[in-house]
Amino acid sequence: MASEDVETNELSLVNVEGVGPATEKRLKQAGFRSIKDLRVRGPVDVAEATGMEMDDSVEICEKARIILERLGIIEQSFVSATDLYKKTRDKITTGSGSFDDLLGGGVETRAITEVYGEFGTGKTQLCHTLCVMVQQDRVAGGLSGKAIYIDTENTFRPERIASIAQARGLDPRQALEKIIVAKAYNSAHQELIIEETGPVIEENGVRLVIVDSAVAHYRAEFLGRATLSERQQRLNRFMHILVRMSETYEVAVLVTNQIQSSPDAVFGDPVRPTGGNVVAHTSTYRIYLKRSGKNRIARMVDSPYHAEREVLFTLTDRGISDVGETR
Repeated sequence: MASEDVETNELSLVNVEGVGPATEKRLKQAGFRSIKDLRVRGPVDVAEATGMEMDDSVEICEKARIILERLGIIEQSFVSATDLYKKTRDKITTGSGSFDDLLGGGVETRAITEVYGEFGTGKTQLCHTLCVMVQQDRVAGGLSGKAIYIDTENTFRPERIASIAQARGLDPRQALEKIIVAKAYNSAHQELIIEETGPVIEENGVRLVIVDSAVAHYRAEFLGRATLSERQQRLNRFMHILVRMSETYEVAVLVTNQIQSSPDAVFGDPVRPTGGNVVAHTSTYRIYLKRSGKNRIARMVDSPYHAEREVLFTLTDRGISDVGETR
C-alpha cells in the first residue's frame, strides 16, 4: 500500500477514540472529512455544525490533535527551540530577487503573509505571479504544487496567468490547469469556501492558498459601529481557520488587504490596513506596497524576525520582477 494511502487511513475520523459510525456520519454530513478538518475548524465549529455537546466536541478535537502530533503533521505541544531551528520551512519565490530578499527567500509555508496597499500597487499582480511560481520545481524557486485562488473582488484574470507563464517560458495551458479558482460572492460564501478547502488541498497537491482580498466582503456588508463587533468576530474566525490550515496542510497562505486613511494622523503616512487588530495579530508577515514612479516599493511592516525595511520591485510581462528586468 502506498504511503499516501496509509496516511489517509490513519487520518480517518473513526481513528479518533469515541467516534463511532454514527458520529462519523454526523461529522461527514457537517463537512468534516478527516482528522485534519477537526484540527482546522476547531471544537466550536464542530459543536455548532453537528449539534453535539461542547464538552464532547472539545474532547474529540483534542484527541484529533494528539493523533496529528503523533504522525508529525503538526508540532508537538512542547518542543525544544533547537528542534524548531533545525526544521526548515519551504518558500515560494515571488519572481523578484529583491522581494524574495525582503521575505528571507520567498513566501513561507505554515505562515500567513498579508499584503496591503492602495489600488494599483501590485497586490493582485503578486497573487497571479505566485500562482505561476509555485508550480515550478524547487530549483526554480517553486514547490511543484498547485494554487487555490479565492477571489472576492473579481480580480482573477486567466489571461494574466497565461501571459506571465509564457513570459517565463512555461506552458500557459498547463499553468492554468494547476490553479483552482473559487469566487466568493459574500462573506458567508467566503467562509463556506474556506471550510471546504482542506479536502481540495489534499486531493490536488495544493501548496499555496490566496485570498484576494480577505476583508472586502466584511467591509462592504457590516457598516457602522453597531455591526463592528459581529464583523470582527467573524473575521477573527476566518483568519484563525487560515492560520490552522497553513500549519496543518503545510501550505503558504497569502492574503491581500484593503487600506483606509487615518484622519487623526498628523505626521507620517495616514494609510492603515483594514481589519484592525484581528488581521494584524493573525498575520505572520505584513507587507505594505506603494508606488514609486513606474516602480513599486515593498516595506516589511511586521515580522517575527525580519527587520523593518524597504525594497524596490517592478511589474512586467513576467509579473513581479526586479527593477531593470524587462523580460
